[in-house]
Amino acid sequence: MSNSKTSLAAPSVISDFKEITKMRLSISVVFSSLAGYLLGVDVVDFKILILLALGGYFMVGASNGFNQIIEKDLDALMHRTKNRPIPAGRMSVSTAFIISSVFTLLGIIILYSINKQTAMFGAISIFLYTCAYTPLKTKTPLAVFVGAIPGAIPFMLGWVAATDDFGIEPGTLFALQFFWQFPHFWAIGWFLYDDYKRGGFFMLPTGKQDKGTAVQTIMYSIWTVLISIVPVFGFTGKLQLSVISAILVFGLGLWMIFYAVRLFKLMTEKAAKQLMLVSVSYITLVQIVYVIDKFLR
Repeated sequence: MSNSKTSLAAPSVISDFKEITKMRLSISVVFSSLAGYLLGVDVVDFKILILLALGGYFMVGASNGFNQIIEKDLDALMHRTKNRPIPAGRMSVSTAFIISSVFTLLGIIILYSINKQTAMFGAISIFLYTCAYTPLKTKTPLAVFVGAIPGAIPFMLGWVAATDDFGIEPGTLFALQFFWQFPHFWAIGWFLYDDYKRGGFFMLPTGKQDKGTAVQTIMYSIWTVLISIVPVFGFTGKLQLSVISAILVFGLGLWMIFYAVRLFKLMTEKAAKQLMLVSVSYITLVQIVYVIDKFLR
């Protein structure tokens, strides 16, 4: 009987560990960092690549853990989050705090072993996400603006890891991912509006599912697309893009703008969810195009 309980408990512990660190989200963030590294490096060092992946995962996992500790009571009110390990009672706050603290230390140490600037930006991202973005979510829609800063750091973090330098190139990568987050998170805020309302979160720029929010979603989608093709004009140092790749990136941008306009026309949760899914595909594909273009040029 005890062996049966143990066999059932192990998958549960693993599942809770994955959920407290938001494994899928953390992996997607690590992907952005690795893309940034490949764009910045002259010769790929697989040791640094592995360290960046590990350090990045630890930092994002720590941020997510601290976030769930702070929001445990609010998570219990929302359908989407009530079964998370802490509100569901499967993990104590102290256990989550230990995991998040250990992840923070490991992340900073690993990123520091790459270079000091990488560790610094990693530490800034965890501080802003935990100490600024998380508490502001119940205060003001500007929380999305604050949260977009740590959310945009991973893409440029990879470049800094590769070059130990922050200039126009990582700045452009930062700007691209920074502006992308507005249509992405406003789409999420739209189709989860009722659930967020239960937790008292203010995610939409106007606070409502209205034309004002939809218009701003279109505007920030356009800004994202414009920034994505800037490297083709040769203004961004070593970060360059061929004409063919720029056309591909622009086409992907039109795809996202189409769904942003569709949200404006339909004003439905389904349209918002479609925009969210398209936005995830968009940023991933753009990063892939950037990397392939760099190695084929």
